[in-house]
Amino acid sequence: NALDLTKAIMEKGEGKIRLTGLGARDSLRLEAGLCLYGNDIEQHITPIEAGLAWTISKRRRAEGGFIGADIILKQLTDGPTKRRVGLIASGAPPRGHSEILDLSDKVIGEVTSGGFSPCLKKNIAMGYVTSGNHKNGTKLKVSVRGKLSDATITKMPFVPSKYYKPE
Repeated sequence: NALDLTKAIMEKGEGKIRLTGLGARDSLRLEAGLCLYGNDIEQHITPIEAGLAWTISKRRRAEGGFIGADIILKQLTDGPTKRRVGLIASGAPPRGHSEILDLSDKVIGEVTSGGFSPCLKKNIAMGYVTSGNHKNGTKLKVSVRGKLSDATITKMPFVPSKYYKPE
C-alpha cells in the first residue's frame, strides 16, 4: 500500500510536498551530523567512539551487564582511542574511506561519510580520528583520490536544527 499512501500524502499536501531521493537524504543527514548504520556506525564502533554516550542510560552505566559493557564503561572512564568528528574540507568532497592525515602526513583516521553541503556551500564529512586529534579547529588533510586537501575539524551538527515545534 506504499504507493496509495504516497499518493494520499501528496494530494493532502496540496503542492507543498515534494518527493526526494537518497541524495537529499544523505546531504540532510550529513548536515545534521547524524550517523548512517553501515557507514558511520557499525558493530565494531562503540557509542562512546561515535559521540553517542547520551544513548546509554544512567541505570545501564551503573549496573552494566549489557553486551559490550566492559569496553563501553572503560571508555566512559578512560576515553576512547578514536572519536567521530566533523570536517570541513577544501578541494574535492571527501567520501567514505578517504584517509585523514595530520599536518605531518601521518594517517590518523578515515572518512565515513562526506559530500557537498547545499546549505553551507562547502564540502563536509564525518569520520574517525585517533583521540588527541579530535579537537574543534584542528587543521588536517584529507586524501581524495590520491590528492591531499586541507580540512578542519568542526562541531556537529554542521547546520543547526530547526525542528518544527507545534504551538
